[in-house]
Amino acid sequence: MKTVFIVDDNKSNLYSAKTALEGFYKTYALTSAERMFKIAERITPDLILLDIEMPGTDGFEAMRILKSDPRRKEIPVVFLTSRNDAEAEIRGFEMGALDFIIKPISPPVLVRRIETHLETDKLIKKSQKDLRDIHNATISVIANFIDSRDEITGGHVERTQIYLELLVKEIIRTGTYKTEMSEWDISSLLPSAQLHDVGKIKISDAILNKRGKLTAEEFESIKSHCQMGERVISRIIERTNNDVFLRHAKRFAGYHHEKWDGTGYPRGLRGEEIPLEGRIMAIADVYDALVSERPYKEPFSHEKAVEIIYGESGRHFDPKLTEAFLNIADEFRARLTPVENQGGEVVYR
Repeated sequence: MKTVFIVDDNKSNLYSAKTALEGFYKTYALTSAERMFKIAERITPDLILLDIEMPGTDGFEAMRILKSDPRRKEIPVVFLTSRNDAEAEIRGFEMGALDFIIKPISPPVLVRRIETHLETDKLIKKSQKDLRDIHNATISVIANFIDSRDEITGGHVERTQIYLELLVKEIIRTGTYKTEMSEWDISSLLPSAQLHDVGKIKISDAILNKRGKLTAEEFESIKSHCQMGERVISRIIERTNNDVFLRHAKRFAGYHHEKWDGTGYPRGLRGEEIPLEGRIMAIADVYDALVSERPYKEPFSHEKAVEIIYGESGRHFDPKLTEAFLNIADEFRARLTPVENQGGEVVYR
């Protein structure tokens, strides 16, 4: 059953709306915007009926707060008002209101309007999901095409996305960097990580697939993939009105080789100067490199990889994020495929 918040300081109006909707929806009758925000900390409504004229936080201010909160900005809002005011309606629609309902409320009209808006919202969300699925599938194909050029690190994109998702979930669970992450759209963040190595499209196959030690010049070419990736994504952003998905992707691409102590590349940033996306991807990226086979080494065991990452806390990696990684290291191991190296030792990749 869908949930509807009814917010009105007039108890008579509250009773009328609640009585009309009971049996159709789970309703919460709230006498102020302050009470609405308190309840919304534990319950997310499917729609909010919001009175405009209330003491304290009025409907317009409540709407502004709702729309500025990434967790609640998509909740449909219908304003309740006791007057016909064209200027107020224009302001409300500009703020993102779905509709205005004039008081006193007609129960049959209220029920029908709410039903229509919720059904419309359902169709819109389905269309948005379909578009996101197409968008993510396209990005996945592009990222895996780029990854397939690199015979040495094939499968890296898919694996790092899995590791990144595990880390992000743990960071959210523990409240690490809660303020910064509260502004993130996780549904955009995770798929965008697939583009962290998109700059490799500019690197020659001869260097990408060299089976020996790179020269200093070749290593400089490899290092350039970070800024190359930023440039590629920046050009797309210029044509797509700075999409949030691409802003995450640009940070993943540009900063995943920076190090906490400032010795990374391409900019030599230190500590929290490095965008959080880059600091998280650094752990996922290095873990995959450690447990995977490379021309210059056999795959390390999971235990050895964990030991190395722990030892680099405060140097290569953000100490808080290293702690999050250690909390869920067993989950990383569960995603690995066991193999046996030439010495007979069982390792993972």
